[in-house]
Amino acid sequence: MRTEVIDFGKKIQQRRELLGLLQVQLAALSGVSTRTIQLVERGKGNPSLQTLIQLADPLGLRIDLLLKQSVNTEP
Repeated sequence: MRTEVIDFGKKIQQRRELLGLLQVQLAALSGVSTRTIQLVERGKGNPSLQTLIQLADPLGLRIDLLLKQSVNTEP
């Protein structure tokens, strides 16, 4: 069985854009640097759970749904 990780960076970016926030605004609301937000949204780097929680909170995202994985039953 193969597991595919949902790209949480894309979820963060989509929600931020839906709310009409710039990366710099999310940085101010979350306490996470703009550079870190850029890296997370691009799928680069390895953000800590604390960083993801800080980003999810002002976006109104539940952390469990942000990190949810989908399972593909293909071998």
